[in-house]
Amino acid sequence: MKKSIYLSIVGILCGFVVSAQVSVRDSSVKMVLLSPSFAVQSPLGDLANRFGINSSLGFTATIKSKKNWTFSLDGNFIFGTRILEPSLFGSLVDNDGFILGSDGLYADIRAYERGYYAMALVGKIFPFKGPNPNCGITVQLGAGFMQHKIRIEDKKNAVPSLQGEYLKGYDRLTNGAALKQFIGYTYIGNRRLVNFYFGVELIEGFTEGRRNYNFNTGISDRGKRFDMLSGLRVGWIMPFYNQAPEKFYTY
Repeated sequence: MKKSIYLSIVGILCGFVVSAQVSVRDSSVKMVLLSPSFAVQSPLGDLANRFGINSSLGFTATIKSKKNWTFSLDGNFIFGTRILEPSLFGSLVDNDGFILGSDGLYADIRAYERGYYAMALVGKIFPFKGPNPNCGITVQLGAGFMQHKIRIEDKKNAVPSLQGEYLKGYDRLTNGAALKQFIGYTYIGNRRLVNFYFGVELIEGFTEGRRNYNFNTGISDRGKRFDMLSGLRVGWIMPFYNQAPEKFYTY
């Protein structure tokens, strides 16, 4: 009995060693991929009525199987500076378009787009035009959560109506379920030095406003929305896998 167990353990370890000694040059290899990324995105749907073009910083953790299936967790921070929401500050603005502070001077008010989305994705790499079978056309589908709002900053803290809890009447906090599609190209180098991906992505948010009352409109902001983002994303890949040692021949 002990001998059988011993032989089984040895067999498993030998199988692991053999699988570990695979060259990435000529084989599809199981990997863990960590990928920081950057994207420029254009809003579509209801989101286009609130924000302009934005940027996105992301980080993705991926497990790639030997058959080039990918399973990923993806998080992205959204930020932008163009706010299109009409009459955001309502009666706070005077006839010249300025807001008067409590110090009797014009206030310095800034508004920004802020948000994030987090996804779980499943995908596939189809080998194409690369130095090894781990490179190729990449397709991913995912689902998760999306949130965005308007970040308002009173640089001189001179407008009490734009501080603390009052900001909730202006920030348009919105969130909900979301879907993501991505198609692009993944490149994994033979020596781990150059590894990257790029492609186009589309995010659809089935969202809802979460504020009960907007100060400038005097009504609730809890309506259903369809928020979309489309963009171009590029990312750097840090691959982790067991690589067979290089072979050297002497004569």
